Amino acid sequence: MFMYEKKLIYPVKIKNPNPALAKFIISQYGGPNGELAASLRYLSQRFSMPTPETRAILNDIGTEELSHLEMVGAIVHQLTRNIDSDIVKKSGFADYFMNHSTGVYPANSTGVPFDATAIAVTGDVVADLTEDLAAEQKARLVYDNILRLADDPDVREPIKFLRAREVVHFQRFGEALRLIEDELRHKAKGIGMKK
Repeated sequence: MFMYEKKLIYPVKIKNPNPALAKFIISQYGGPNGELAASLRYLSQRFSMPTPETRAILNDIGTEELSHLEMVGAIVHQLTRNIDSDIVKKSGFADYFMNHSTGVYPANSTGVPFDATAIAVTGDVVADLTEDLAAEQKARLVYDNILRLADDPDVREPIKFLRAREVVHFQRFGEALRLIEDELRHKAKGIGMKK
């Protein structure tokens, strides 16, 4: 069950439009290492998890990733609101603008639309959790790259928050993997004792 609180998990209040920056940040909305892919990946993988603890970890993180998707959407929207055609032309935002105006559309920074092949769900819990660890590191890297390009503190602060949460998620997936490995060792010992 999901409950929605009508506020962002972290405030986004951007005063200055910057569609050039929005073009890069949109990748965290619909790119392969973005929040949409993460939320769908984890919420789908949770069904294969063998313990209530690991299902809860994936459910919690997948749900939080939806709140991150909302934040990234708010950032992109605020960076592109009320822009005129001169800004669109000068900022390199024209290709995106032509198809989506200032709507928030799930795509990567080059305009390639979101594709479900970005969601790794194998049913093998060790493979999936290992992929989740890598996915969180890739998302952290993208946020690091955004921070290299962004100089507006109104943008940097929510991006730093999102980056920090990727680190926490990496740690939680490590915890889930250790729980699974303990469970597998316990089962292997039980099978060995029956022989």
